[in-house]
Amino acid sequence: MQFPQFKYDFEYSIIDIGEHIKIAYRDEGEGENTLLFIHGLSSYIPAWNKLIPELSKKNRCIAIDLPGYGKSSQGIFSGSVNYYNSIIFRFIKKMKLENVTLVGHSMGGHLAMALALAYPDAIKSLILIAPAGLETFTEKEKEWILENSNPNFYYSAGDEQIINAFKSNFFDMPDDVWQMINDRIDMRGYPNFMDYCHIISNSLKGLLDEPVNKYLNKITQPSLIFFGRNDKWIPNKYLHKELTTEDIANIGRNMIPKSKVIMLDNCGHFIPYESPEVIIKEIEDFLTK
Repeated sequence: MQFPQFKYDFEYSIIDIGEHIKIAYRDEGEGENTLLFIHGLSSYIPAWNKLIPELSKKNRCIAIDLPGYGKSSQGIFSGSVNYYNSIIFRFIKKMKLENVTLVGHSMGGHLAMALALAYPDAIKSLILIAPAGLETFTEKEKEWILENSNPNFYYSAGDEQIINAFKSNFFDMPDDVWQMINDRIDMRGYPNFMDYCHIISNSLKGLLDEPVNKYLNKITQPSLIFFGRNDKWIPNKYLHKELTTEDIANIGRNMIPKSKVIMLDNCGHFIPYESPEVIIKEIEDFLTK
């Protein structure tokens, strides 16, 4: 387990999916639909705390920690899109999940799109929340991003830098985000912290090395896409100053055949915590159509 020190305030289980990988997951509710939640970069299962209690009233909701994150297997993993998607697909098969709708935030959105392309028969629909993968980068831009996001960068971040990084995910940060901030600050004293820093860097490299943008028109599943108009992370504000978040959202709208885009006012990147009520209502409408 990467971080046994974390105290999750919900019941969770751990399943061995083979090849020395164990996945921690939260499993609540039942219904015709199975929502499989995939977290973003440097995140974990608690990122879905504001969605699962309500959505699990009518659906089965399962949220996982990817290997190297939260309470799943410890160590340094490749972080490639293909690697993580092979893990998620093995989890789906091991759990014998059917009627799967992937719910991916940020990095998780990129993984969800790639998974839907790789295993179309296993995925019923997509819910993409501020997804990475729609924005594209040149080789020089990729080099710049990786140079400024190496493991030592994450390892050396102090309290103020961590707090500001969290704040940048929101238009107006809710107070209950502090539990996640404190987890991130405490993490620095844990034995596996440097491994985790490598995982974040590897995961970011995986996203850059395995883009999905040019394959978006091959996504056959109905897709619901959310973006906050005040997202400070998408598009990249240093490299693509001329683009707006709505420009990126429109890439999804125009390229994914069966897609619907919802833009949220007064909302940043961490939509599941900042605008949960809107997301819940839209997801429930989407699942009933």
